[in-house]
Amino acid sequence: MSTEDRAIVLEQLTYYRARAAEYDEWFLRRGRYDRGDEHRRLWFDEVAAVEAALIDAHPAGDILELACGTGLWTRHLEPKAASLLAVDASPEVIALNRARLRSSRVEYVQADLFRWVPTARYDFVFFGFWLSHVPPEQFEPFWNLVKTALRPKGTVFFVDSRATPESTAPDQTIEMSGVVERRLNDGRTFRIVKIFYEPSTLIRRLGSLGLTGEVKATANFFIYGRLNLG
Repeated sequence: MSTEDRAIVLEQLTYYRARAAEYDEWFLRRGRYDRGDEHRRLWFDEVAAVEAALIDAHPAGDILELACGTGLWTRHLEPKAASLLAVDASPEVIALNRARLRSSRVEYVQADLFRWVPTARYDFVFFGFWLSHVPPEQFEPFWNLVKTALRPKGTVFFVDSRATPESTAPDQTIEMSGVVERRLNDGRTFRIVKIFYEPSTLIRRLGSLGLTGEVKATANFFIYGRLNLG
């Protein structure tokens, strides 16, 4: 990883550690992210569509969740899992995840995903709103990590953001440069990596790495994919 990318990734981690207690406001459309009843209805209709697609992907067996966050997606994986390893670089979000799940089936690991190496293989690998935070030069190494973690007949499922201003707070902007400024409720600002992908482009790139399947978009807010080793 280049020195510049490493600096931004470290700043990104600082941001998400500081934002841990605020993170659910974004997903639940509260506080700065509340854009009214109609927006909230559209948002949660599309969340429900992605959640249904995740269940249709049949998560089961030994499951790995990368960048597990506060548990908003872990809660859908845990009931289906024989075992669940949840990895995140932020101890603050792991604490929130652990409190939300309170499950003996979830094992937590605090680790930098740009350096972490899986020591086992899994039937199902999931990550939510993480791919967009991977610097471009780390795209292939990250997917190689995913492939290393996946059993031959395993499945990968991910969800991430579309490039729409309505997905963030009104006092923040959507930029296509790959690095954006994000603000906490207390006004502090941080630089983070934010890459927006189109499904057709992404599925071609993943195909070249030996992953086959589908990547779809909801009408407004999300992309999601279901993949297997080709």
